[in-house]
Amino acid sequence: MSINIKLNDGSIREINDNSSVLDLANSISRNLGKSAIVGEVNKTLVDLNYKLKNNDEVNIITRDDEKAAEVIRHSTSHILAQAVKRIYKDAKLAIGPAIDNGFYYDFDIETPLTTEDIEKIEKEMNNIVSENLKFERIDVSREEAIKIMKEKNEDYKIELIMDLPEGQNISLYKQGDFIDLCRGPHILSTKYAKAFKLISVAGAYWRGNEKNKMLQRVYGVAFGDKKQLETHLHNLEEAKKRDHRKLGKELKLFSFMPEGPGFPLFLPKGVVLKNTLIDLWRQLHSEAGYVEVETPIMLNKKLWETSGHWYHYKENMYTSIIDEEEFALKPMNCPGGMLVYKSETHSYRDFPMRVGEIGRVHRHELSGALHGLMRVRAFTQDDAHIFMLPNQIKSEIKGVVDLIDKVYSIFGFKYNIELSTRPEDSMGSDEDWNLAEQSLKDALDELNLDYKINEGDGAFYGPKIDFHLEDSLGRTWQCGTIQLDFQLPQRFELEYIGSDGEKHRPIVIHRVIFGSIERFIGILIEHFAGKFPTWLAPVQVKVLPISDKFNSYSEEVVKKLKSNGIRTEIDDRNEKIGYKIREARNERVPYIIVIGEKEENEKNISLRSRKNGDEGSTQLEDLIERISKEVTNRDL
Repeated sequence: MSINIKLNDGSIREINDNSSVLDLANSISRNLGKSAIVGEVNKTLVDLNYKLKNNDEVNIITRDDEKAAEVIRHSTSHILAQAVKRIYKDAKLAIGPAIDNGFYYDFDIETPLTTEDIEKIEKEMNNIVSENLKFERIDVSREEAIKIMKEKNEDYKIELIMDLPEGQNISLYKQGDFIDLCRGPHILSTKYAKAFKLISVAGAYWRGNEKNKMLQRVYGVAFGDKKQLETHLHNLEEAKKRDHRKLGKELKLFSFMPEGPGFPLFLPKGVVLKNTLIDLWRQLHSEAGYVEVETPIMLNKKLWETSGHWYHYKENMYTSIIDEEEFALKPMNCPGGMLVYKSETHSYRDFPMRVGEIGRVHRHELSGALHGLMRVRAFTQDDAHIFMLPNQIKSEIKGVVDLIDKVYSIFGFKYNIELSTRPEDSMGSDEDWNLAEQSLKDALDELNLDYKINEGDGAFYGPKIDFHLEDSLGRTWQCGTIQLDFQLPQRFELEYIGSDGEKHRPIVIHRVIFGSIERFIGILIEHFAGKFPTWLAPVQVKVLPISDKFNSYSEEVVKKLKSNGIRTEIDDRNEKIGYKIREARNERVPYIIVIGEKEENEKNISLRSRKNGDEGSTQLEDLIERISKEVTNRDL
């Protein structure tokens, strides 16, 4: 007897009844059978030995697919747990999910794990892989699952099972003598986990509750093959060297003080960098028809109630009492932007109104979430609000997408796009949300841009398009956002006089490009490893006199460079020239000028560049022209 299976390319394949996903893969091709990791049946991931039924829709997922990687990572966490149980007989198992690029498992072990212990556990994991133990799914009743876990003294697993609905069957997975509570799916056997490494151990409260016991969480990374693993491990090492917190301190860009945790203190060079980004923003926005405004940092409770933030975002806001009235520091610029609109009456002829703001915002973040410039409590948003007519929605969204693309291209960033739809705590009618979501989709489709739907992750007042930058290490960062809003215009009762002489509500686009300028600086530091292109570098040229005798000519060179708008410093300390050159190189300065007797006599300079090293003797005017071109063209 045979059954029909629909493949993901739409074709129908006839196979024997009682065939598994793996049988199907082998029937298509031997290579597909070898590279298959997991099946997707009727859009649900299943084990390869899952038995197929007539008319099932089947997709066979191979090692190079991200869905396969997630299954490999989850299975590797089970191998980790088995290795720990072999070495530490009294260890109790908590949970062990797959995460981005890897996995972790939480254990209740009395003795703190050391680096040597981690190495020992990884060695045992490799033994388990070589044993080629099959992953077997076992479906049991809730009572039977509890009995099995009681026999194994797994208290945490019993607690998890007790939380599951009564009468529901429970799935367990077994490899060798090890058994774990899990819904699956998993790889066929342990030998499929070929590329993993344990990375670290940290503390973690059971179920994330600080009132519960502190467990030990072992982190690992895992990939479909060893080459991907090696690339990832290399990037991890490179990321440590590029850590913006370390480089920010070394390059004297910013600092954090105990007097203000989460509140960055920008130093002179950091301010130059920040202002260079703001100057770029202002130039491009002026060219794109934006005007700039500035709104108050603190506004009263009534405003935040009107905007909805008081009910949806209050736990993240800093509040204070002024004249017996409650005020809040703004966590977003949007309500202030609505007040700007209301400051005068408008006609349909005013639209589109593109209004930008470099606005300082404050958000209360938990201390454990703070991370350098990437997660702070005070930051600068490059915000803008576009007020428009319904028939201008698509063209304005396209204009914003073009502007975002122009900005990111300047820094050499690739990016991918997500469209986030209506969340559960949304405001507004179904009609408004449907129109807003469809407008964003239509604009992206007309621009022929690839995007992913991120269900339920929109803002409470409207759907949004998010831009995720990819840096030089392949990591992604969410920065730019376009949000379409039908709600705030209603809540603030914004109006304009239409061509019919009647009052109407405008539609608003909220958008940022850098997002948080502070965070964008952190991304740039790591992207360029502190070696900023000349136009962006806080110090573009460092002048190094060989000795005090040449300070006078060196000052002449500095003066000429500065008069041409080139950011220049002199190192006239009484130090050896070799030491001063090393210091300047460590500061990642694009150009170093060395001045000695020959240079003074010939009225030229000895040039070293970050790109080419020692370039020898040259004319100062030639360097000024070279740097001016790099700055004008914003060369990378």
